Amino acid sequence: MDIDERIHGALWGAIAGDALGVPVEFTSRAQRLHDPVAGMRGFGTHGQPPGTWSDDSSLLLCTVEALCEEYDSQRLAGLFLAWNAWGYWTPHGTVFDIGIATRSALTRLQQGTAPEEAGGAGERDNGNGSLMRILPVALRYAKAPVAEMLTMAHRISALTHRHPRSQMACGLYCCLVKALLDGDSPQEAYRFAIQQGQQHYATPPFNDEFSHFARFFQGRLVDLSPSEISSSGYVIHTLEASLWSVLTTPTFADAVLTAVNLGEDTDTTGCVAGGLAGAAYGLLAIPADWLEMLAGRKEITALIARFIPLTCA
Repeated sequence: MDIDERIHGALWGAIAGDALGVPVEFTSRAQRLHDPVAGMRGFGTHGQPPGTWSDDSSLLLCTVEALCEEYDSQRLAGLFLAWNAWGYWTPHGTVFDIGIATRSALTRLQQGTAPEEAGGAGERDNGNGSLMRILPVALRYAKAPVAEMLTMAHRISALTHRHPRSQMACGLYCCLVKALLDGDSPQEAYRFAIQQGQQHYATPPFNDEFSHFARFFQGRLVDLSPSEISSSGYVIHTLEASLWSVLTTPTFADAVLTAVNLGEDTDTTGCVAGGLAGAAYGLLAIPADWLEMLAGRKEITALIARFIPLTCA
């Protein structure tokens, strides 16, 4: 499997995982055990047709577009504001979901705050709103030194989530994706991310966050039971749940459905897990009927075609 196949798999996998989770967002794990998601369905929480993706994929696609050129934080901020104002990179022309921290950051951007100072930096600003869209950074800078990739992840996270914990979660996720693109197994990628994280986050302000990532750095997420995995919108929960879903399953579909059926923040857990599983198993591993139902396929295909050559530069 070449890297193009894995990059396509990661991007389409994230969008598919998002769309699988949209109809059941905010539902409980008990509800998902009673009525598990087994494929694309529609309506539900947001009343959207099957194949509709959320703000997760919208902001991910804005990030892809921004990274098709030399990175400019003002340009990325402009794309985020265009999404919020008139539905740019939405599946059906309207925004139907937005996180609290992201909304606050966009308000600051609109008021003229410098893009990389717009994200909240408080303890309570550690939702998963930057983790859900950070995948393109890992893909664009996969060939760069790890330190450069992490710096870009931190900068791009900061537009909406500036706290070191959120930035660190984004960086660790990028390390996972980087290793998967190189052909590592999910467990090997996990070991790589632990190694790189311990090396690159050993100094302030990141070393103060190590206690929050204790389970991740112990390297034993795969051994945890479902009851020990949380799936809320907290960035640590999303990082753990998405990786756990990939580590404990053998296929793309199993990984993403496991993530979605954890309940609660189903679209984001599905999106983040879908990026990992797509990088691990490639585009051909994604069920064709899921891909066929996704909204905006033509436009997304054209954007990815612009982006792919830059990932190999």
